[in-house]
This record gives sequence, structure tokens and C-alpha cells, in this order.
Amino acid sequence: MMRYNRQIILSEVGEKGQEKLGHAKVLIIGAGGLGAAILPYLTAAGIGEIGIIDDDSIEITNLQRQVIYRNDAIGKSKASEAKEMALSLNPSIQINAITDTLNAKNAISLFEYYDIMVDATDNLHTKYLINDACVVTNKPFVYGSVFKFQGQVSVFNFQNGPTYRCLFPDETSNSENCVDAGVMGISVGIIGMFQASEVLKMLLGMGNVLSGKLLIYNMLTNEQQKFDLVKNNSISLSRLDFEKKYNTVLEISAKQALEHIDNPDVLFLDVRNEEELPEISLPNSIQFPLSDLEENLDQLDSNKMILVYCQTGIRSKKAVEILKKNQFLKVQSIAGGALKLQGVIANNAVSVL
Repeated sequence: MMRYNRQIILSEVGEKGQEKLGHAKVLIIGAGGLGAAILPYLTAAGIGEIGIIDDDSIEITNLQRQVIYRNDAIGKSKASEAKEMALSLNPSIQINAITDTLNAKNAISLFEYYDIMVDATDNLHTKYLINDACVVTNKPFVYGSVFKFQGQVSVFNFQNGPTYRCLFPDETSNSENCVDAGVMGISVGIIGMFQASEVLKMLLGMGNVLSGKLLIYNMLTNEQQKFDLVKNNSISLSRLDFEKKYNTVLEISAKQALEHIDNPDVLFLDVRNEEELPEISLPNSIQFPLSDLEENLDQLDSNKMILVYCQTGIRSKKAVEILKKNQFLKVQSIAGGALKLQGVIANNAVSVL
């Protein structure tokens, strides 16, 4: 207990509180900027078991904000390197590195094991998946999001409180991430530590948890605002609903999709608008904005496997639904969209003409 002496002497913690932390299991979803801020503090605080799930590898552009990684770790697994860092900080706890992407197939089983989920992602679709899996498993999750110099924090599904869908019911909305909009490293650091604080407050039963509240922090002005959230009781989701929702659209990873760039029986369908970046040039590809897709179905070969992508993997799911309704049976959505494809290509995992 000597390691945790400075927090044990706090009356709100004490030895009993430290024991609670030692028995807790927390899953951090994403080992990027937010995860790099959350993980060290939960590790140092003595959370007994921490899982960190991320299928990405470290790139040089990550180092500006993902400060737990060294320059010589470029190209290595984020989750594995994060585990190594955490254990060097506190070898007395258990760290589980999960070098996979969170998806509908593994979310429920993972969430049933861990006590609290921490959203450290910048992918809108994944946030909805986290929310829905937490609702099904009755687990809370700590939400974090950063846009340029502003960040948001909340706690969803805590003690029957509001969920992410109560705040953002429209799953089809399109938001930029740090690749598109840019971000200061200090911004994700601040928001990540707010998230870590919410985890500790829940586990220790102290303070005011941000359930039913949305905290907005502006780094440029140092202004904080809190807004009340109201639970929408008309929104419900059973395990069967979850299975139906996430199994209706088949997904393929960007890496697996790009293995088919020379396959004449495969067609890549880009459903973004023409002005959207990054440009993805594939030899067997065609582009129709989602709004124009139904008018151009006659230009698609239903005998081919059609791999659909948009910017982040949200509109492509809508496109898959449209194609399936029109008897296109061999169709899949590329998880993560053009941004994920660009990352795989940039890492020289595949060569594109």
C-alpha cells in the first residue's frame, strides 16, 4: 500500500477505497491521444485490471499527442506498447493488451467482463457501438471527445442515467476527427484526465459524477460549461435488438478489403461526396454520393462483391442497406472508411496503383 500512500491518506479514499480500486476492471477503448492520457493515471492509481483495445500501429504523427509512445516505437502495436509503458509504471496491476478493433462480435463479451468502459476513440460509429453494448450489459461508460481546442466529457448509462443516444440520437450525423480538423496534444491530455477522474469517482463513490451532465471545456478561454441531459425513456435496446442491428450490415476491415484491389470480381464503391478527402485511388473502384446511389444502381454489377466505404464507416452502412434491399447480396461495408484505408496504405501494408 506504500505506493498509494498519498491517495490513501485522503479521507474520501482510505484503505477501503484503495481496495475497491484494486478489485476494479476498466476497459479503455482506443490507445490514441485520449487513451494515452487516461491510461497512466488509472495505472498509477492502482486500478487492479486494465484492458486497452486498439488494432492500430504507431505512426510518427501520433507522437505529438500520444505521449506514452517513444520515437523508436513507430510501426509497433499501440496496445502492446501501451501495456509495456503501463507495467513499467506500475508492475503490481494487470494490463490486458487487446490488439483488435472493437466490434459487434467482441463488444458484449468484453463489456460483461469489465466494470467501466472508457471511450477514447475518435470514431462516431464506435461511440454508438460502445453505448449500445453498455446498455445491453448494463455498464457505464465515460465519454470523451475533442474537436480542435474544445473537448466534451460525460458519463452515460450510469445508475440508469441518460445514454449517448439521449444526447446524440442521430447516428447518421457526420463529424470531423483530428485527422481532418487538427488537434493540440494538450487538448486530448486535459480531456483524458477529466475522463480518468470520472472513473475514479465512480469506483470510489465520491464527488459528483457527470451522469446527466455534459461538460464542455475550451482550452483557449479556460471556460467550462455544464449542460443538463435528460434521459429519453423511449430509447431502449435489448440483446436481441443489438444482435439484429449490428448483424444486418456485414463489415470488412480496411486491411482485408485492400487485399482485393487486384481482384476483378470485386468492386470498391465510394459513397462520399466528390470533394471529400482523402482521395483513395483504387483500380477497381467507382464513386456515387450516397444521396445518388439509388439512381445509379444500374451501373453496378450485382455479380461482383461490392466493398463500400465512406469517410468513417457510417454512410457506407446505409449504402449496404440500400444495396441489399435492391438484391445486391454480396456487399460489405469497410470499417473505418476512407480514413482507415488511407492509414493502411500509408503504412505500406498494401501498394496501390
